[in-house]
Amino acid sequence: MERVPAVRRRRLGEELRRLRDRAGLTSGEAARLAGWHQSKVSRIETGRSSVRAEDVTVLLDVYAVRDPALRDLLGTLADRGFQRGWWHDFRDVLPVEYRDFISLETGASRARSMENTVVPGLLQTADYARALTADVMPQLSRRELDALVDVRLARQAVLYQERPLELWAVLDEAVLRRGVGGRAVMAGQLRRLAEAAELPQVRLHVLPFAAGGHTGVTNSFVIFSFPRSADLDVVVVDHLTSSLYVDQKEHIEAYAAAFTRLHTRALPGDESAAMIARIHAELSG
Repeated sequence: MERVPAVRRRRLGEELRRLRDRAGLTSGEAARLAGWHQSKVSRIETGRSSVRAEDVTVLLDVYAVRDPALRDLLGTLADRGFQRGWWHDFRDVLPVEYRDFISLETGASRARSMENTVVPGLLQTADYARALTADVMPQLSRRELDALVDVRLARQAVLYQERPLELWAVLDEAVLRRGVGGRAVMAGQLRRLAEAAELPQVRLHVLPFAAGGHTGVTNSFVIFSFPRSADLDVVVVDHLTSSLYVDQKEHIEAYAAAFTRLHTRALPGDESAAMIARIHAELSG
């Protein structure tokens, strides 16, 4: 299993190679204009070595890339391996795969999430997050549990920043009916979902049991997209003890097509909100 830094490095290399081709340069010509050896350009383009933001800037200048958004995005991808995100302070309790996931989530402009078991972390209440984490990892100490809940809540800042993450979430009906933490916790969680569905940056749809079997039954997954370049998309597929990061174009297209099918079969926004309200009334009654 590759870690996110390796995935991002390879995707960055692919994007830089595409820009070099668009500029009509060979790798040798690009290296000469940058004042480097050709092997350095090759290592960057194949993702075999880490890339400093300064090196990305040099190549973008050589390729006459002027788009500030694209330059900023590629510089951020290069820098990510050297920056200490806020989650670094929780490194003693966060598995490396989780830290990688947060780094993707923090840099993305859009997330398309299919959840068939639990509420997406970006929409969880503190009580729901605590109950769920305690059930899934009963070996945690109180300090570790508190820290993981804090992380879950801190992640949600991406929905409220100046340029918020756009979240498209399709939830299987089972997510709404699974009694995590008991009736009171679930009632609070459903209220939170109803409130989140009103946010302009959130599109929330429920896939009812009546829809029958569907692609999302086998695995939950998230597709992260980044500003101005669909070529940098990454899919994260959750497993019990790890996460699989998918970045091959044909596989990403397959997941994107699957999400579109799931979204089409799900209830429209108003009907999804009505279902959430009905289940909430059942719990509160």
